[in-house]
Amino acid sequence: MLTLSNAVTLADWEIQITQIRAQGAGGQNVNKVASAVHLRFDIPHSTLPPFYKERLMALSDKRISKEGVLVIKAQSFRTYEQNREDALERLKALILDAVKVQKARRPTRPTKASQRRRVDKKTRRGQTKALRGNVEP
Repeated sequence: MLTLSNAVTLADWEIQITQIRAQGAGGQNVNKVASAVHLRFDIPHSTLPPFYKERLMALSDKRISKEGVLVIKAQSFRTYEQNREDALERLKALILDAVKVQKARRPTRPTKASQRRRVDKKTRRGQTKALRGNVEP
């Protein structure tokens, strides 16, 4: 069971975890041991609240298919258990980031003093450059 908050949890049957062989170089055991993990999570058929489902489906993440199946591949560690925990933590982080409500941005304007300083600085810089011109004899 994966606990997301006090009210929201995911049951074990909702998360499908399969062992696979890790990619890349790895020495003698790489072709023998299946220590990497594929985690599959079907968003539309899960017990998540509708708000969570909508926010997850709205994400533009390449790991989420058109049908709403999220696939996370974890192969950072040498053991299956560590990769499994890593995949579950990444699933939890993804869901919590998706439902986090962003604070609305209030547009701000520069102050009068900062505008004046900017224009004064441009004027001084222009005068400096004007003095670099050709000198008439």
